[in-house]
Amino acid sequence: MSGFSPDQPGADIRVSPNFGPRREPFKPDMIVLHYTGMETGVAAARWLCDPASEVSSHYLVHEDGGIVQMVRESDRAWHAGKSSWRGQTDINSCSIGIEIVNPGHGLGYHAFPKRQIAAVIALCRGIAGRHAILPERVLAHSDVAPGRKIDPGEKFPWRQLAGAGIGHFVDAAPIRRGPALKAGDAGASVEQLQSMLALYGYGVDITGVFDRQTEIVVDAFQRHFRPRRVDGIADGSTLRTLRRLLDSATASFV
Repeated sequence: MSGFSPDQPGADIRVSPNFGPRREPFKPDMIVLHYTGMETGVAAARWLCDPASEVSSHYLVHEDGGIVQMVRESDRAWHAGKSSWRGQTDINSCSIGIEIVNPGHGLGYHAFPKRQIAAVIALCRGIAGRHAILPERVLAHSDVAPGRKIDPGEKFPWRQLAGAGIGHFVDAAPIRRGPALKAGDAGASVEQLQSMLALYGYGVDITGVFDRQTEIVVDAFQRHFRPRRVDGIADGSTLRTLRRLLDSATASFV
């Protein structure tokens, strides 16, 4: 593929060789948002286009709001890695990946600039419109790969995106003192927590035991939907926020 016309009007093109055909019968029905986790956008662009990296993304959004398309939306970019959502494990075949330039937690994680987020919103609107993507299918890399990935992280403005019609979000329930589910707990309450997380889409086994996997998934949930405190403990705020999400999901989702 020597070149192509951008799917997103106004996007620049920089072709990555790291892609392939989407596996049958998959078509794009999900957007996965990442941060680059590298010192600069230039370095990230170079890495995403390097055959040796074996990674890519459909889009890269720079801090100044510039959008670069690297893989056609019809093709399968290599951005999600080992991941799952609602039982589906080939996330690359059913998603469009957007890398957002930010150094990430290991290199001075900071807030995302306003121009950058405005560009992400416009890009997501375009993608969602082209592929009829449900709000609940606009996800973080940490949602589909909990524990392995934590991006785009707790500073990403999911509330702002939802206000612009992108993604599913509710106001987090207030954090208060009270009973909480945590590592080592077991019983019907833990089973209910795991069932709700799995119903929303997270990859968690329903065992009735608050094991390490459950703690990791709760952490990922909080990072997206209750970022004020990310600790892997299912306190009352976490549980109420999860119930609000399930109650407000579209009929076709649940």
